[in-house]
Amino acid sequence: MRIKTRILLLALAVLHLVVIFAGFIGPYHPSGQNRELPYAPPTRVHFVDASGFHLRPFVYACTLVLDTYQEDRTREYPIRLFVRGDPYTLLGIFNSNVHLFRVDEPARIFLFGSDGYGRDEFSRLLYGGQISLAAGILATLLSLAAGTIIGTISGYYGKWVDESLMGSAELFLSLPWFYFVIAVRAFLPLHLSPAETFLLLISVIGLIGWARPARLVRGVVLSARARNYVSAARGLGASDLYLLRRHVFPETFGVLLTQAALLVPQYVAAEATLSFFGLGVGEPVPSWGNMLSSLQQYNVLVSYGWLLAPAGALVVTSVIYWLLADALHSRLKSHSI
Repeated sequence: MRIKTRILLLALAVLHLVVIFAGFIGPYHPSGQNRELPYAPPTRVHFVDASGFHLRPFVYACTLVLDTYQEDRTREYPIRLFVRGDPYTLLGIFNSNVHLFRVDEPARIFLFGSDGYGRDEFSRLLYGGQISLAAGILATLLSLAAGTIIGTISGYYGKWVDESLMGSAELFLSLPWFYFVIAVRAFLPLHLSPAETFLLLISVIGLIGWARPARLVRGVVLSARARNYVSAARGLGASDLYLLRRHVFPETFGVLLTQAALLVPQYVAAEATLSFFGLGVGEPVPSWGNMLSSLQQYNVLVSYGWLLAPAGALVVTSVIYWLLADALHSRLKSHSI
């Protein structure tokens, strides 16, 4: 079980590092357009030409002829590593223009094809992951923080405090979560800057999902406060803050970690759904949701399958997080036996 958990944590670390270094790994700027190459299919990478096998992979330039893309095999364009290209900002601090790979103009390398504006789908997928994953993680932290505070107060002090807070939690749990999020977001201003929209999404998604973590934390706190060593410490004059920090909070870490692994993919999907319907981060800033919005057109959906790449990223991310949550839950159960 420990090996499985470590493998999943490694997979998550790789996923997040790739997204964090999107500017370096992606060959083009996510907003860079090439109107001459709309809906270009994924670029074929070659190792063999008429002269034989080449160690360095290369591509051919693509041209649009009668609504069909064809490779111009008169010239080869080798894939170069660590080359200068479009400028970007790394971690919001460091400015650079060095990319992991690229090809010389006029050829373009579209590993996942291009969209209707000729923008590189691979680069946009990586940049979109920064928005979607950051929204999911930050909203999860907000939910867990609110749930931990409310659940701790409810479980530790009990009586009317417990009844009123858990009654509110039951109300939130009974609401249709998906429709409630859309209704709340639609009620708020729509014309906001991307940064304001991002913060608004985090607030809406995070504050709506506090109820389930609060109930779980309350159960752990109820169990912890009744233990003999907590009663002994209280009898010796320990303050509530000391008891919570020293004896109660450590008991909740396992539950909170499991909840985090479950909530992150849910909140990533929530952000993607809102952006898909035009209620989240809008163009030209990419997110996995607004990248999928073009698939609302049936002809795009059936003709350009590579535009489903963000959906594949959502599935992969969700599966890894769910497997991690299952592994953490199994470890938590084994330690409690």
